[in-house]
Amino acid sequence: MIARQLFGRTGHLSSRAIFGAAAFWQVAQALADQTLDLILEVGINHIDTAPSYGESEVRLGPWMERNRQGVFLATKTGERTYAKARDEFHRSLERLRVSAVDLLQLHNLADPQEWDVALGPGGALEAAIEAREQGLVRFIGVTGHGVSIAAMHKRSLERFDFDSVLLPYNYPMMRNPQYAADFEALAALCRERNVALQTIKAITRAPWDNRPHTADTWYEPLEAQGDIERAVHWVLGRPQTFLNTVGDIRVLPKVLEAAGRFESAPTEEAMRALFEERAMRPLFV
Repeated sequence: MIARQLFGRTGHLSSRAIFGAAAFWQVAQALADQTLDLILEVGINHIDTAPSYGESEVRLGPWMERNRQGVFLATKTGERTYAKARDEFHRSLERLRVSAVDLLQLHNLADPQEWDVALGPGGALEAAIEAREQGLVRFIGVTGHGVSIAAMHKRSLERFDFDSVLLPYNYPMMRNPQYAADFEALAALCRERNVALQTIKAITRAPWDNRPHTADTWYEPLEAQGDIERAVHWVLGRPQTFLNTVGDIRVLPKVLEAAGRFESAPTEEAMRALFEERAMRPLFV
């Protein structure tokens, strides 16, 4: 079973592996239902989705009608203005077939100009706060990608008291000295304020570049179970972190198995060997 810990200040004991429902981008309902039953079996009780993840919210909807009380449900808005974010969020509630979600996140808030709009007057943050006041959401978070996102999240936390952040964290990415320094500064602030720290792209091997895509992921993933376990255990070896799973429904069982087997982090020597043997490269540079 996958271990659980408090999700920041929310009071919810979330599984340390969070189901990333981007894996439902384009799958049949029956397969989605089977996968959701599987994640419950292994102890996952936290689901993360977004309206931009293809059919994800639609596939979650029928299952959520039967299992809403059993999971912490998070979605996102990629809109930057109040009206568009409000409307997108209400569509998400309809697609998910729920009256409220636990966490609404401002999605991929990395661009400085978009940041100014979303967190300024008439911005998406106002829609999230309004939804919280209306009882439609309990907590508000922020997510993002790229080498600047750790610093941007720290800036976001200095502007507003978000309950969670989400960003890349893997061995290749943390070999970038600037990203590592920014990540550590963000992690320290999250500890100080009891903000949940969610991580993505744990099993990145390298960018796809021009190679044929063999998985429905934004990156070329590690493939061997042993390699995936080392990468997953490295992320979970940081007690503060939560690991969002993977965007490919066929790779997902390997990640779930790895998370269920976690006991301790691999050594630096083991990770360096994996990095060199698999010619790993950071997804963002």
